[in-house]
Amino acid sequence: MVDSRNIETQNQPLISMESDPPFHEAYKRLFDKTIETGDGAKDNELVIVEECELPLIDVGRLGLGEAEIREECKEEIARASREWGFFQVVNHGISREILEKMRFQQERVFKQPFEKKSKEYKYLNFSAGSYRWGTPSATCLGQLSWSEAFHIPLIDILPSAGFDSLSTTMEQFAATVSSLAQNLAQILAEKMGHSSTFFQQNCLPSTCYLRMNRYPPCPIPSEVFGLIPHTDSDFLTILHQDQVGGLQLVKDGRWIAVKPNPEALIINIGDLFQAWSNDVYKSVEHRVVPNPLLERFSTAYFLCPSYDTVIQTSREPSVYRKFSFMEYRQQVQADVQKLGFKIGLPRFLV
Repeated sequence: MVDSRNIETQNQPLISMESDPPFHEAYKRLFDKTIETGDGAKDNELVIVEECELPLIDVGRLGLGEAEIREECKEEIARASREWGFFQVVNHGISREILEKMRFQQERVFKQPFEKKSKEYKYLNFSAGSYRWGTPSATCLGQLSWSEAFHIPLIDILPSAGFDSLSTTMEQFAATVSSLAQNLAQILAEKMGHSSTFFQQNCLPSTCYLRMNRYPPCPIPSEVFGLIPHTDSDFLTILHQDQVGGLQLVKDGRWIAVKPNPEALIINIGDLFQAWSNDVYKSVEHRVVPNPLLERFSTAYFLCPSYDTVIQTSREPSVYRKFSFMEYRQQVQADVQKLGFKIGLPRFLV
């Protein structure tokens, strides 16, 4: 029997698979399968990925008095959402102090022992299931995400014993990025000719989420992902990442690596916005590749509606049939359980 805690690759010594979280124990069958058959690892390990800078937009211009400058900024936001589905913003209103405090508090929580960390929600006042790691539905190493996260409804961010500073920092971060997300969503709606209050009415603190991510150093970075390729099942995502790098996205049919910018937040369009805009704005596939030596941290905010919110476009002919957010989530979960991966919007084509 081959010990799945070590994998021997061609021209490389045995690599220790000891880790926190315990990936080698929980996914032993996947490691054994790869060792015995050579199948199941991700198939793009030899592809050279070019690093690029995303469109960079100074959203501080939105607060200026000149209408022409404001409109120019809005058009840049809409153009990046149409052509890239991703962009960066600077002068976004979230202070460096809050971002640094968020990173510090993340490290503090994730440094807890796994046995304690996996039960952390009990005294952090988080919902059961908030702590997530790996990919329970994975059937091969190529479907395994080498990462851990706390996925937290904003309504769960309450003071908790020993972690009051974490709750306070998350609350400050969430409040500022929520305002930014609403502003960006309204601009994107406006550039489509809508002046409705749809997002203010349907995307509330009680429906949105904050996710703290940690990507541990990975001894087999050519075999697994930090986060498997996917699109986001929301309207907008706002991401703050550290300088380690690893985020990649698809542009013009090829993967490109996003160069970290310490001053910027990353914005990406989610599936719901693509459907709501009738394919005007693009929800783009993206992934995270692991680092063999360095751990990576990021914090994401997800602008989501209530589960009973109906997603439909006012444009004709409609590309997608109308559906509720609950229906969309249930279909995604069903596909992941059955197939090991998400199908997403193609399930809802007219």
